[in-house]
Amino acid sequence: MKLDSMLGFTRELALASAEIIQRYYGQSDMGLEMKADESPVTLADRLAEEQMRRMILERYPDHGIVGEEFGSTRTDAEFVWVLDPIDGTKSFISHVPLFGTLIGLLHHGRPVLGCIHQPILRQLMLGDGKTTTLNGEPVRVRTGRSLEESTVLITDSLMVGHYQNAAGYEQLTKKARLVRTWGDCYGYLLVAAGHADVMLDPVLNSWDLLPVMPIIDGAGGRISDWQGGVAGSKTPNSAIATVPDLHPELVRLLNPQ
Repeated sequence: MKLDSMLGFTRELALASAEIIQRYYGQSDMGLEMKADESPVTLADRLAEEQMRRMILERYPDHGIVGEEFGSTRTDAEFVWVLDPIDGTKSFISHVPLFGTLIGLLHHGRPVLGCIHQPILRQLMLGDGKTTTLNGEPVRVRTGRSLEESTVLITDSLMVGHYQNAAGYEQLTKKARLVRTWGDCYGYLLVAAGHADVMLDPVLNSWDLLPVMPIIDGAGGRISDWQGGVAGSKTPNSAIATVPDLHPELVRLLNPQ
């Protein structure tokens, strides 16, 4: 299976969606609405996903699509694209550039390509499970750090108690050197680029998870669910992304007996 052409097309999708998102970022009128689950959505979310869907259907009409805003089509296809036009909409509407566009490609249900694009900072990260690049340059997770020296990132610490073991997470916050929020997809970018050591999500959707898996793997990291199992194998999803050496200790700490 040759993915070179699809990798190039992923870049095209990212740049096309960026043109839309850049027009709305920082504006007072973003067309903000609240969805049924009380999560925010903007006109930029919808227009960016619509643009990417049009491009996919024109280039690969036999491929499937799973998108946050407009649902799923042909999910039984050999290749399925996974789209989250703005992962981190709460950051986006707060004028904080720690969001991104997530694009993933599944082959027979397995994630084989992933993209995180931050259109304001102009950072484009691509991974195929073997290599990961940031703006064309190879990146790797950083190694040689203990958990006491680590930087830990999380999207929403308030969600831990609803879905995971709150006591375990509290112990981690006491042990780590630095804990920061505003994670979303940008946290995975920072781990893959070697600027942070751990990224956590106690709960997330498939379009949040599947695109980042080839990126973390390609950067030499490890991504699993909260209990250390195969990422994406449970519903709801959860994620731990880190360097392999820290992973066993993290799982034990987050899941006390």
